[in-house]
Parts: sequence; structure tokens; C-alpha cells
Amino acid sequence: MKHFTDKVAAITGAGSGMGRSLAIQLAREGCHLALADRNASGLAETARLASAAAPQIVGAPLNVTTCVLDVADRAAMLAWAAQSAAAHGRVNLVFNNAGVALSSTIEGMEYADLEWIVGINFWGVVHGTKAFLPYLKASGEGHVINTSSVFGLFSQPGMSGYNATKFAVRGFTEALRQELDLMNCGVSATCVHPGGIRTSIAQSSRIASNMVGFMLENEQQGKDDFEKFFITTADEAARVILEGVRKNRRRVLIGRDARAADWLARTLPAAYQALVVMQTRRMKRIAQKRARAAEVAGRRA
Repeated sequence: MKHFTDKVAAITGAGSGMGRSLAIQLAREGCHLALADRNASGLAETARLASAAAPQIVGAPLNVTTCVLDVADRAAMLAWAAQSAAAHGRVNLVFNNAGVALSSTIEGMEYADLEWIVGINFWGVVHGTKAFLPYLKASGEGHVINTSSVFGLFSQPGMSGYNATKFAVRGFTEALRQELDLMNCGVSATCVHPGGIRTSIAQSSRIASNMVGFMLENEQQGKDDFEKFFITTADEAARVILEGVRKNRRRVLIGRDARAADWLARTLPAAYQALVVMQTRRMKRIAQKRARAAEVAGRRA
């Protein structure tokens, strides 16, 4: 797929972040959009921005449809895929982009939290892929783009639930790509591994209380520190993803942090874990010193 003009793209998690940036950049190229998110107001704003970004072509306005849904809901995803195909006449691309984050020790993790993140990050990708694949094949030219993470390349303490879902997306998508290659059906697949992207995922993440005192000094500080590692804009991430689709890449790494993590996991596939532990301990000591300094300053005030 060398261009997106007059194609139809379905995007989950379109209400903000990379999903919104993908929608706007695709709209600029004249790609029709089927957008989904749980956040109705964010979804409506993305639709407005995408429509405004579309080229003004007389007699061929951009068709933008929206649907408020939870990607973990299989029936809702199947219905949305059918509605999108009916509304647009076809679907060429599906971006399974919706995702959430969870920080917790394995020992202290609540099953409800684990089920929540698996439902969105993994099952959401599965539902989107299976729901749209028949329509992509029927279009004659299709592409599945599934969002994994830098944490689908290497693991980190306190992120086991997130790691599990993102490694699962990676394995699922790599197998899918191989099957599609064997089918030679006009559909391909790409797995996306973003590093730190400037989105709202950190502030909206769930942080279990067991992380406080183990790796974090407090919940909000943990979110703020996590956000400091976000070095790539959502617009740049979207640009790299779409270039990866044009070049039919199997894997897309976004950001120098993702490229570094990929190199580390390839070079030290087992030993990198000890390096992560060392770095985490160092960061914990820094956080503890900062907390003590803040406490002393507070008493003096």
C-alpha cells in the first residue's frame, strides 16, 4: 500500500494520542476514517480535527464515522467492523491502537487489574484483527497494524501485566504476518513498538499501592517520573507508523529508546535483566533522596 488516498482506515484509541495523530495524518492524504474510542468527547474532537485536515475535493468529501466502544467487548468490536464496512463500502486498514498501562508487583497484583489490561491491550487487538480481517481481504488491498510497545521487546519489574500483553501482541502479530504471507491474499500486517510517546497513558495508568515503597515513593511521582521518558511526539510516531505501512515493514520501532531497547534485548537477551535491576535500584535511591530533601524542606517551611 503505497498511498492512502481514497482508502478506508479503522482506528481504535482514536480519541487522543497516537490514534488522533494517525487519524489527522491519514485524513490529510484523503483517507476515509472509522474512528473508535471509549472517550466520546475526545473521539468527537478527533473527528472534527480530521475533517478539517482533509483536502477540499469537490464532490468527494471525506467520510468520517465514529463509534464509542470498549475494545475488550468482542460483540461491540464485531458490530463496529460490520457498521464501518457498511458505512464506507469497504475497509483497507485497521489500526489496533487502544491501550492502557498497569504498574504492580506480581505478588500483589489484583486479578481484576490483570484481566482489565489483558482485555484491552491483548484481546482488543485480537478482536480488532479478527473482526476486520474478512473486510480487509474483501477489499483486495489491506493492512493490519497492531500496537505493541518497547515493553514487548524487553521486560521491566513492576510492569509484568503490561509486558505480558505487549509480548502477546508481538507474537500474535508476527504469526499473523506469516500466515498472511502464505495466503498471498493482498493483506499484510505490521507490529509497532513505540518507546516513550507523549500521550496521556502515564497519567491515566493504574498504579497499585504495592509499588509505593518498593519502586516508587508515591503514586503521582511515579506517573510524573514515567512521563519524563516520553521523548517522541504522537505526530512523529504516526508519521513513522504510516511510513512503515507504505514500506510493508514487519516491525516498526519508534524513537531512539525503542531502538536502544531492541539492540539491548538482541545483544544481551538474558543479561539485560540484571542491568535493568541495577538501574532500577539506582533510580530508587535517587527518588528516596529527593523525597527526604522535600520532607526536610517542608519541615523548615
